[in-house]
Amino acid sequence: MELSLQKGSRSRILAGLLLLAIAIFIGRLFYLQIIQHEEYVKLAAAEQIKPLTIPAQRGEIYALDGNAPVPLVQNQPIYTLFADPAVVTEPDRVLTVVREVAGGNLRPKIDELLERKNTRYQILGTKLSRKQAELIKKENLSGIGFQEVSQRVYPEGKLAAQTLGFVNDEGVGQYGVESALNDRLVGHDGLLKSVTDVSGVPLTIGDKNINEPAKNGDNIVLTIDRNIQSYVERTLASKVKSLGADTGSVIVMNPQNGDIMAMANFPTFNPEKFNSVKNSALFNNNVISRPYEPGSVMKTFAMAIGLDKGVIQPNSTYINTDSIKVEDRVIQNLWRGETGKITMQTGLNYSLNTSVVTVAQLLGDGKNVDRKARDTIYNYLYDKFHLGQITGVELAGEQPGVIIPPTEVEGNAVRYSNMTFGQGMNLTMLQVAAGFCSLINGGTYHPPTVIAGTLSDGGIFTGAEEKGSQENVISPSSAKKIHSMIRKARKAFYAGNDIPGYDIGGKTGTSQTLKPEGGYNDDETIATYLGYGGNSTPKYVIMVETSGKDKYLEGNKHALPIFTDISNWLIEYLRIDPKG
Repeated sequence: MELSLQKGSRSRILAGLLLLAIAIFIGRLFYLQIIQHEEYVKLAAAEQIKPLTIPAQRGEIYALDGNAPVPLVQNQPIYTLFADPAVVTEPDRVLTVVREVAGGNLRPKIDELLERKNTRYQILGTKLSRKQAELIKKENLSGIGFQEVSQRVYPEGKLAAQTLGFVNDEGVGQYGVESALNDRLVGHDGLLKSVTDVSGVPLTIGDKNINEPAKNGDNIVLTIDRNIQSYVERTLASKVKSLGADTGSVIVMNPQNGDIMAMANFPTFNPEKFNSVKNSALFNNNVISRPYEPGSVMKTFAMAIGLDKGVIQPNSTYINTDSIKVEDRVIQNLWRGETGKITMQTGLNYSLNTSVVTVAQLLGDGKNVDRKARDTIYNYLYDKFHLGQITGVELAGEQPGVIIPPTEVEGNAVRYSNMTFGQGMNLTMLQVAAGFCSLINGGTYHPPTVIAGTLSDGGIFTGAEEKGSQENVISPSSAKKIHSMIRKARKAFYAGNDIPGYDIGGKTGTSQTLKPEGGYNDDETIATYLGYGGNSTPKYVIMVETSGKDKYLEGNKHALPIFTDISNWLIEYLRIDPKG
């Protein structure tokens, strides 16, 4: 009887344990399949669904041919050749084929790269052409693949190189527009999530694909006119050499809206071969990145300030002795002009320092370049003409230059006297040219720009938003007077080679360079010419600068001829009607 009970108890215990095990198993299945279902689906998807980047196309860059956009920078597909050493089964054949087809594009010691069996990705070559890639693909080499990338190409060669900049090997814009507008040009990569096989090859599995299209970068249209740019570059290169200078820069602007129609530097470089440039200084756009003392072209600004403040008229007179004392310094005229009682117009014609220092004195108490005079000059130069500060042009590398305010010790009477004839300050050509536009366009400052707008992939042009202009930096009546004075200053000595029937004006500038240890170098100067052209309305402003190591250059001899050549050509190219 007792034995029978023990056997029954053991059966019940075993049955209970079995039921408990089944319950635990069912509970575990319920937990995994029901409660943890979504989590395991995610883990499975992570193994099977791979994110694949859809690269965006970098925006292209265009110039204008008249009003029609023409390409300056385009994209060309090139290919990176790579290997999966773990999958390569015929390394000798791979080496033979790729060396024969793409020898010049291969990395060194690719045989060693193929031996790295513990890696899955080795780049064997870069910048292969489509034809090279297709020839290698035909060989069906195991473990060999290609990645398509984009390379910048330049249909116009070196044209506007410093304005454009270039894209480095990492795909990042350097210098010029490429750097300044890199974020707009680069676009945004897209994303494709797709179920893949064990080799990572995408499979077509309906709703598991998530396609976020790539957004290509903006196609930028510049205000640069390719024909003007081309002529300016050719003229600058030939004239710099023939006139005996080493380097030169030119900017051409539309004074009515601030558009930059050309911006050139000599020497230059080929952006398609930027890696071969040994002197990185060639990448700099000196029009915006090299502030200097512009010299006597600044006399036009000094006269304009005097006219606008009503302390002079073009026919106002002063006594010229070819020197003038400011505090403990004696400032002399570089060129000897008429002495005795002469007009301000005569002073500008002969580029006399004494004339503009006299204007500075008249802006004060009439005898001294006092604080009132210095405050007035600073207000016009810095706040109204925007000199000595970044203009905001859409180019990388712009430098602000320096205009020392009268609140500082160095902003004294001597310095401000020197500033009236372009010394004691450092300005860029762009700043001076943009400020000068306001002198001859009626008194409106237009911020300079190189962006005309954008071009859609379908070829639709959209104009850029206008920058805020500043009206009445000088009054229209003052602008009319300084406009006339600048025209007469050119006509007095330098108008002989101008095409008759047009309104052409300008001013020379010759400035000494600074020694590293301080002080001025008497044997090395920078030659500048700044002027405008048109009919009843000025159509263009041209600023020219030339320089050379240990060379004494003069504005009327080494910069003015370049201005005249370009000015006469522009009259024909822009089809400007004669006055009247």
